[in-house]
Amino acid sequence: MNQRLKTGERTEREVRIDLAAAYRMAAQNGWDDTVYTHLSASVPGEPGHYLLNPFGATFDEITASSLVKVNVRGEVVDGSGARVNPSGFAIHGAVHAARPDIECVIHLHTPWGVALSMLPNGLQATSQYAMRLHGRLGRHAYEGLALGADEQQRLVAELGVLDGLILENHGTLVVGRTVAEAWMLMHLLERAAQAQLRAMAATGGAVRVASDEMAARTYREWVGDGSEWDGDVEWPALLRRLDRSMPGYRH
Repeated sequence: MNQRLKTGERTEREVRIDLAAAYRMAAQNGWDDTVYTHLSASVPGEPGHYLLNPFGATFDEITASSLVKVNVRGEVVDGSGARVNPSGFAIHGAVHAARPDIECVIHLHTPWGVALSMLPNGLQATSQYAMRLHGRLGRHAYEGLALGADEQQRLVAELGVLDGLILENHGTLVVGRTVAEAWMLMHLLERAAQAQLRAMAATGGAVRVASDEMAARTYREWVGDGSEWDGDVEWPALLRRLDRSMPGYRH
């Protein structure tokens, strides 16, 4: 990966392009929920400011220039007059405020993610995909549609320094130090959920689960010494594919 991504030298333009691409690829994967749920990213050099999709736009319509700049409360600060969904940004705003180390937050309501959120034991070490997230997902109990200050505090406490949360009876959330990392972690979580739920459906719930020791070993092997992040290798290839299949997101 270009080391500028890891030294805080990202430009707003670069982040806008990556976030627009993430929205488009999420649409291609069927991760969207009409005009709801969000992918957000912090603006380089502007603490407390974030990029978000305009409310009412579908994921496949998002472009780099259409992303809206908001503050931690989801209020538009770029003078565009664009509509955003401040209640939908409540989760994102809380997470960004609590985790200045991360660039991107992805929160989805996919069928597989929602189904996973209903399972008492959540994600288990049933696949190699899942082992990348072993010990890296917290849980947040369902508290209804509203997300007040008290719930925000509970949610960020449950996230801590982890890679994501299973929002019970609701969906999934992941964070990443780059948009690419967050997107890849959600990809892995989606694949892991699909594999586990399909196997459970085929066997009546009796699935082979790796030991904690093996899952922990696999996680350590995956992340290595930390010099390479998820998305470093994959993201350029994914952008090339998106340029072929759905150009225009860079506008």
